[in-house]
Amino acid sequence: MTSSKVRCNLSQTYKFPSSSTKLRYQPKHLTLKQRENPTYPALHFKLKSENEPEGHGWKICIYSDNIDGATQDYVTNKHPENLFLSSSSDRDEELEAGMSLLKQVPSWYSANISVNLLDKLKAVRLWLLASEHRNFSQLKLCHRIYLPSATNLTHYLALQLLSIEELNENLSSVGLLCLKSSCPCILPSINYGIRQLENFIESDTNVEDVDRSDCSISMMRKRVSSHAIKLFGPAHEERNFSIMVTVGRESISNETLISNLLKAGANVFRINCAHDDPNVWSEIVRKVKANSQMLEKPCRILMDLAGPKPRTELLMRETNVFMAPKIDTKGDMIPSAHFWVCSMECSSPPPPHFSPGAVICVDRKLIDGLKEGDFVSILDGIDKKSSLRVVLKCSLDADDYGFIVECSRATCIGVGSKLYFKRGNKKHSLGQVVKLLKIEKFVILKAGDSLTISRFCCTSVDEPNCAVFDSNLARISCTSDHLFDGANPGEPIAFDDGRIWGKIRKKKANEITVLITHASPTGSKLGSGKSINTPRSEVKLRGLTPRDLVDLEFIASHADMVGISFIRDVEDIQSVRRALDKKGAKPEIGIVLKIETKEAYERLPILLFEALKYSNPVGIMIARGDLMIECGWEQMAEVQEGIMSVCAAAHVPVVWATQVLETLVKSGRPTRAEITDAATGMRLSCVMLNKGDHIAEAVCALNSMLSNRSSEKKIAMTNPLIPPSRL
Repeated sequence: MTSSKVRCNLSQTYKFPSSSTKLRYQPKHLTLKQRENPTYPALHFKLKSENEPEGHGWKICIYSDNIDGATQDYVTNKHPENLFLSSSSDRDEELEAGMSLLKQVPSWYSANISVNLLDKLKAVRLWLLASEHRNFSQLKLCHRIYLPSATNLTHYLALQLLSIEELNENLSSVGLLCLKSSCPCILPSINYGIRQLENFIESDTNVEDVDRSDCSISMMRKRVSSHAIKLFGPAHEERNFSIMVTVGRESISNETLISNLLKAGANVFRINCAHDDPNVWSEIVRKVKANSQMLEKPCRILMDLAGPKPRTELLMRETNVFMAPKIDTKGDMIPSAHFWVCSMECSSPPPPHFSPGAVICVDRKLIDGLKEGDFVSILDGIDKKSSLRVVLKCSLDADDYGFIVECSRATCIGVGSKLYFKRGNKKHSLGQVVKLLKIEKFVILKAGDSLTISRFCCTSVDEPNCAVFDSNLARISCTSDHLFDGANPGEPIAFDDGRIWGKIRKKKANEITVLITHASPTGSKLGSGKSINTPRSEVKLRGLTPRDLVDLEFIASHADMVGISFIRDVEDIQSVRRALDKKGAKPEIGIVLKIETKEAYERLPILLFEALKYSNPVGIMIARGDLMIECGWEQMAEVQEGIMSVCAAAHVPVVWATQVLETLVKSGRPTRAEITDAATGMRLSCVMLNKGDHIAEAVCALNSMLSNRSSEKKIAMTNPLIPPSRL
């Protein structure tokens, strides 16, 4: 057989048959899948090269019937901005080059089943090699560490275009595993299967090829494991996956929580930057590292950026306030309650990371003399003197600032209460409280209620019963301009990861009125910091927020991984990379892409190719809460399976997140469905649990449930095309 060689740095030297070659098998059709709108942009012929016009997608080339050179049609999906379409001359050249390879496909209808399967596998191998060759310009941009993974991802995407259902059935009939089981090592598995079939029909086997292919399969498997270890660190001794736990402010007050989680088997701790503040994060990081060192149990820290996602925010109403130290869920006393003190002129909202019980507004000239550490005395509404300590001064901008103060005893404050502070032997007057805003922690909603979303967090309500949680007066705030600019009447809207649903009835410049259509029959609580999703609106959420840039400075110096929330395009990865480099982050800091939107799901291969250009460890988190809302629960099973298959092909570790063992975490007893859901972690690299009163028990249960069988199951799910007798 005459052949023309194509030598490159992507893999071994491949031999592509020339168009004049005479094959011993009669050329027939190689059937392609008929898909009007592919799940993923198909990496068929070519990705965008460096010297080609701007665009972030892939060229989609799908044939209307069969590949025999008779009919070819270019089909685009519903996102034309994601596609790159070359000129007609370039397109003709690519078609001619691709057809010269694919028209030489051997017959799919041989009398002998082994010869028939051998022909089919060789045809599939030609198809994959052609795809790799045509995408050389894009693959060469990937970092050398991830080049084999990117090449395998290319093979996977090319394989998705073929109708291989019948082929899989025939492979199973002769004892070979199907192609769907070979995502992490597609081409080596096909080569191995070809050798096995050649042995069956007493064909000659190239010993050099055998050794090289065996090595490829072994190396591919090791690559999957090494990428997970590089990102999450070494896993538990008895298992080959990691357990991630979300921790927050509660881990500071509970002295034994972090150590109990480490003992139970957790080896990754997640901090959500949408909650708390750098002071809290710093203390959590300190406790995690101290306990890890003391127990000699290594662990990693992931910090998720808040991202541009719209969230509910604090709503303040004018009323008298009674504040006192509280008792947490463990029965321990929280030593102090907090206020936010600001000037009446500025009426500054609290910092985004701080959740005070109330806001005290006084004259601007009276608070200029306050300093951190001062004690403010107040004659409260029941003629008792209370003392407030100034904890921190927060500058929101050049001319706007306020103070965080705390009280250690029950205090009743109202408009007119007199304030003064003492420094040395002198008493300085702060005047009196001119405005007092109570911060509502939540509203209670039922189906049929009306909810108003305000653009501003400070709202003055004239009704005398405004402090009562009346469903007819339910209000929350959201300062995201994206929500008010993109949402429209008639569109659905979801809150708190879909626990509450509604329909937008009216929209004004600064208010959106929502009719609640789904909530708990007894009423659902909607508090601050909860998600807002508008799956059918044209809300454009892109790039890093100013808050993200500030948080990245802390993340760069304290975290092992950074999670990019609500990622939608390659620019988001590039922005985070530039910010981390600018802030001096360590080169080995991991990057976790959180797949939370339909756009991110549809562009997943493109996002992975971008992430694989750098040496940083890369991971994917399947954020099923937002993803289910964006894609619909009917599609959720297919969506998460698609993500796992693509990531397996790219050798990228995956985090299984959202509501894993949620009932066990919160109540101490799991449901049957939760056990089955958690068992999916055997296929992945990491399982994430959210916080709750029984989190340590849940980690222990998950560790025990998956440790014994995780290794054998994970290997079985990535076996190549070899007979069961060889496993």
